[in-house]
Amino acid sequence: MATFLYRLGRFAFRRRGLTVLLWLLVLFGAGFAASSAPPPPADTFSMPGTESQKAFDLLEEKFPTASADGASARVVLRAPEGERITAAQNKAAVADLVAALGKDPKVSQVTDPFKSNAVSKDGTTAYAVATYKVSATELTDKQHDALDKVIESGRADGLTVEAGGDAVKVDTAMSGVGEKIGLLISAVVLLMTFGSLIAAGMPLLTAVIGVGVGISAITALGSVLGLSSTTTTLAMMLGLAVGIDYALFIVSRYRSELLEGHERREAAGRAVGTAGGAVVFAGLTVIVALAGLSVVNVPVLTKMGLAAAGTVAVAVLIAITLVPALLGFAPVRVLRRRDRAAFRGKPLSARKQRKAAKRAAKQAAQRPNLGARWARFVLRHPVAVLLVGVVGLGAVALPAAQLELGLPGEGTMATDTTQRKAYDMLSDSFGAGFNGPLTVTVESDKAAETAKTIGAQFAKQPGVASVAPPTANKAGDTAIFSVVPTTGPDATATEELVRSLRDRAGALESGTGSEILITGQTALLIDFSHTLDKALLPYLGLVVGLAFLLLMVVFRSLLIPFKAALGFLLSIGAALGAVVAVFQQGHLAGVFGIDQPGPVISTMPILMIGVVFGLAMDYEVFLVSRMREAYVHGAAPGDAVVTGFRYGGRVVTAAAVIMISVFSGFIAEDNDLIKMIGFALASAVLFDAFVVRMAIVPALFALLGAKAWWLPKWLDRLLPDLDVEGAKLDQGRASGPFSRPHLQREHELIR
Repeated sequence: MATFLYRLGRFAFRRRGLTVLLWLLVLFGAGFAASSAPPPPADTFSMPGTESQKAFDLLEEKFPTASADGASARVVLRAPEGERITAAQNKAAVADLVAALGKDPKVSQVTDPFKSNAVSKDGTTAYAVATYKVSATELTDKQHDALDKVIESGRADGLTVEAGGDAVKVDTAMSGVGEKIGLLISAVVLLMTFGSLIAAGMPLLTAVIGVGVGISAITALGSVLGLSSTTTTLAMMLGLAVGIDYALFIVSRYRSELLEGHERREAAGRAVGTAGGAVVFAGLTVIVALAGLSVVNVPVLTKMGLAAAGTVAVAVLIAITLVPALLGFAPVRVLRRRDRAAFRGKPLSARKQRKAAKRAAKQAAQRPNLGARWARFVLRHPVAVLLVGVVGLGAVALPAAQLELGLPGEGTMATDTTQRKAYDMLSDSFGAGFNGPLTVTVESDKAAETAKTIGAQFAKQPGVASVAPPTANKAGDTAIFSVVPTTGPDATATEELVRSLRDRAGALESGTGSEILITGQTALLIDFSHTLDKALLPYLGLVVGLAFLLLMVVFRSLLIPFKAALGFLLSIGAALGAVVAVFQQGHLAGVFGIDQPGPVISTMPILMIGVVFGLAMDYEVFLVSRMREAYVHGAAPGDAVVTGFRYGGRVVTAAAVIMISVFSGFIAEDNDLIKMIGFALASAVLFDAFVVRMAIVPALFALLGAKAWWLPKWLDRLLPDLDVEGAKLDQGRASGPFSRPHLQREHELIR
């Protein structure tokens, strides 16, 4: 592996013009394909194999004219205080509003609340439903403006008018503020890390190119593979973060090799051969974690995971090809200004390279950097550091025990939105369960008659407020009716009602010879939670198992992959605890711009598990691979830890800060899911990089000593030797930062 990457790095450095040209062709080709591709499909949410999805499919087949895909707006009207909506003046205002709604050519029908029995018992509130001929994504600003105008006209007549439904405009488009904030902070961190504008700009440039290629490819394939516009969200987040980080590691290693006296092309080859190997395997762990989302069997998660995995793969390829090519255009200017003077003349001879390596080792030992000093501190106090880290993360994780999951809806929107106001008005006037009705489908030879009998049985169930009369299709073989619970959609009692109705339906099926299915928003959430519960353990087993094998091959150890997985569990627990504390319980809600604390979005935890596991392994690979390099070249276990932190601590810290800044930038977005994912990933990286990898990992190395690198001999013979640490690159070489003579001199000076 190291030898192949070494040759690839040298080739890209030498043929830099060709390499850059090829990537530009890929970028412009993907951009052209994206610009000429049909628009992406609308966002859809489906869960194959669940009762809710089966019911939806049945409705689409048996009621094709029901405009199931058509958007709808439910306009809620309330009379002035002390008046009734049925008063003559108010009734006339309602009639005018209903007529105005029907004037839009895209509206197929509007229900009159006085004819459809849509007036509350106290006579103060009514609602009208406008059904459109097209889906919500096909509505234009013209339709949205017309709806807003109708609402304002009702308010001008003295009524309180609010509207909900998917026909009401919701601004979910990403503002781009998140990416800009992340890139700005990343630029500052890179400049502070490298002390060179060119070195700081190179990771940013390559990351933007990688994201451009990935997002363009997703857009180009959107209509073919059913990738909606929201599929790119996770791909953009991860593409920017890992793209910058991977390039950062290559550039940093190139500078290190150059300062050790290596010729420029040789330095590029060795940088890709060593740090590039860590990048490849770190990328593989991320790709495995994201692609593993497919086992959850939720199409939206599968598409997001695979799209993001493809973007990460592009970032890896760019890091090991385009980055060394760009280094070829500015081989010396990536160094700090004070370090460039030594490279103005001819390349150093072998003798001068050995002198440079010896001088660098002496300087490193005499002036240890912050990473080396921190590693020595942890090695002296491993138990204390381990306890503080584990107890601290455990304390942050405590709120996760009260995790509540839910799907985003109008009931979780900000209280100042018209959708939330309409939701609350309906709950107050028609009952808490009105906003979460259940839809029951009955398939039978005499569907209408059977459905009426089943509805009467359901009406007797505790927790049922009302049952609507059934409606049969033209063929008479399928009927539907709605059941309104007495409790709200998010109430535990409603969930129990759904389960009891399904149990009752099973008993009625055998007696009536029909098939009864229950669906609706609440039923959908229950099925979704059940799907995730079933998939979580297989998903964790698959991801952790494959990553364990990858890390075992990379580090040739059993304990290192094991502790990496345990560290991940600590990070994910703390991140979930932080999400629950902020987004569900409302702590610091004002600081993060959260208008309405509520249940955590159901898709977020499993999505976060997949992403965070991959990122956690990133830092494990980057940091421990440096230790592995030193250890295989003869360093003692403790010295290997110090060496790893000396060369990798600063860069890993910078990489983590960059990734945190990229993810934190998305907290500024208005979309609740994007805001929550950005916060969760930023928190997870913070905990994993600075507590687990920087504190707990070296503490465990100090306690385990040489046992950390133990691998049974029989297993060592079975595993392929991929030489990720680049040991073969130093065979026959007398210089280099990890050559045996260099390390021996360095560790002698340390002692």
